[in-house]
This record gives sequence, C-alpha cells and structure tokens, in this order.
Amino acid sequence: MSRAKGFISFEGVEGAGKSTQVKLLADFLRSAGHDVIETVEPGGTKIGGEIRKLLLEPRNQMDPLAELLLYYASRAQHVREVIYPAILGKKIVITDRFIDSTVAYQGHARGLDLQIIETLNEIVAPDIKPFLTILLDMDVEEGLRRNRQARKEDRFEMEAVEFHNRVRSGFLQIAREEPERVKVVDASRNTDEVTRVIIDIIKETLGETQ
Repeated sequence: MSRAKGFISFEGVEGAGKSTQVKLLADFLRSAGHDVIETVEPGGTKIGGEIRKLLLEPRNQMDPLAELLLYYASRAQHVREVIYPAILGKKIVITDRFIDSTVAYQGHARGLDLQIIETLNEIVAPDIKPFLTILLDMDVEEGLRRNRQARKEDRFEMEAVEFHNRVRSGFLQIAREEPERVKVVDASRNTDEVTRVIIDIIKETLGETQ
C-alpha cells in the first residue's frame, strides 16, 4: 500500500483531542495557502454518517465482526467519494482516524485477526495510506475523564479501561513498526503546546509549502 503525499491522519485513544487538532492544523495549512479538506471516520459521507450512528450508539450490542465490516463499508464510501477525488485534485486531506484505528480497536483490542484486517485494507483502500500520521498519545483514564467532562459518551467510551489500554498498546506498536510515517505526540499537554509540536512535524515532514 503506497503512501499518498498530502494525506494526513490523526489517531489516538478516546479524549486525546484529535478533532481539535485536525481543525487547528487545517486552519494553519489554509493560512499558508493550501486547499484543505477535513474529514472523519467512521463518517465523512452521508452513508458513512448513518453507519457512524449505528457504530457509536451505546444501546447497540454488536458482534466484533459485524463492527469491523461496518467500518469498512463506511471506509469504502469515504475513500471513493471524498479521499481519492481530493488527492487527485491536489488537495490536502486531514482525516480524524483511518486504517490504524481499525488495527488498534478491532485488531489489538477486539482480538480480530490482523491478516483479515490487512486483506480488507487492500480491498477497500488499495494503493492509499496516509503520508503522515499524528498519533496523539496519553493515559487512557485521563482521556476518558476528558470525554466525561465534555459529556461525550458512545459505545466505545463505555468499554472497560483494559480495552482502551489494548487500543493504546496497538497504536504504539504501529508507531514502532512505522516510525517514518507515524509521529507520536504527547497529548497530555495543553492544546497550544500540542499544536506547536504538530506544526513543527508538518514543517519538517511536508515543508511549509507543499
């Protein structure tokens, strides 16, 4: 799977601040003259939005395999409707979660076969991988506490702390395996400090003008 320049993903545990940092990075890049699209998984399209509701609804008791396939249904639509056209149009795409979340949540935390996930990646998102992934890392209990304060509660936030620790371990393993692509940022610091670190990474990796 090749890495697409101009395609940036944000990953991390619950409450790490991904959506905030996606917006702040997009604002920074637009101020530098870039055409930027912000998007999210699951979601990013009308169909994906409906799938997102199913996946995050706390009352839905879902089989892990059904969960996995719903994520890939959303991703198939997202890649073809949003990501591919934007990259072909020379736009910068910043997504809040992509395939690394599937590996961490459904693979490492749910225990589904990583080879199945890799096969689905090749079917659903062939020849595309973020050029740069920002992994916002922090203690999972602190992240869950942040979300409770923000009154954010979905099906994943209701999982046990042990589940979220497996997610975090999965992300960190991906970062160890792909250090050129995945840059780990300490998300326990305040928002401005985290943003400064991310912008420094962007300048070093992509350059101020791409």
